[in-house]
Amino acid sequence: MVFIGIIGSVCIILLLFMYMQAHENNLRMHEVHTIGKQQEKVHLFFISDTHARKIDETMITSINKRVSAVIIGGDFVDRRTTEETFLHNIRVVKQLGPTYFVWGNNDVEFGEHKLRQLLKKHEIRILENESIKLASENGLTISAVSYRPGEGNIQRAIDYCVESQTVFIAHNPELFKKVHQKFQPILSIAGHLHGGQIRLGKLGVQPHGYFKKVQNRYELVSNGYGTTLLPLRFGAKPECHLIEINFKEKSL
Repeated sequence: MVFIGIIGSVCIILLLFMYMQAHENNLRMHEVHTIGKQQEKVHLFFISDTHARKIDETMITSINKRVSAVIIGGDFVDRRTTEETFLHNIRVVKQLGPTYFVWGNNDVEFGEHKLRQLLKKHEIRILENESIKLASENGLTISAVSYRPGEGNIQRAIDYCVESQTVFIAHNPELFKKVHQKFQPILSIAGHLHGGQIRLGKLGVQPHGYFKKVQNRYELVSNGYGTTLLPLRFGAKPECHLIEINFKEKSL
């Protein structure tokens, strides 16, 4: 009986730890360096996979940089998300700057028509297999695709984009390979995988999130901010991201 009690206590402590880790607020900082027409720093905020979790306002208000674009990288909502949570999260992230939304696989569970209407009402631009130029001296462009875009829509998203001026966003990082075969953006960003959500070291049902440089471009795959199924994490901490893109003037 004592042994069973010890095992039970350990399980309860572990579950509490996993619940607490799932509700951490981790803001990751990243730097991207590239060549531009003139020297400039552009800041982007990226968050994905919030699902039914409320975004911590204190974390957002701690960001003291001018943000050129807030990018919601998909799975902002799911069937569990209340409209109250959605409105809270929209209000919080919009404090940072102009906000853009990219479709994930779970967003339609909230009701696609309802979600489109709410995003439009709150002046959130949906980026759906297209690109948009930001207010940047170097013409920085955001290109984004829906969850399952198909070859034609991928091409639509990168048409008229300049590789050295483009940040590419997809909810699912599996699309990186298809895009990089024909187009090399300065940065590619995705979420979707949750870092496996629960993992033991290198073992997980999905790869851990990462930020890395690959030759002359960068990749960011986020662990995401919320959870799916159970509100638990272990070894794959929740995160959102502040990205600083440093344009350096090309030397003659």
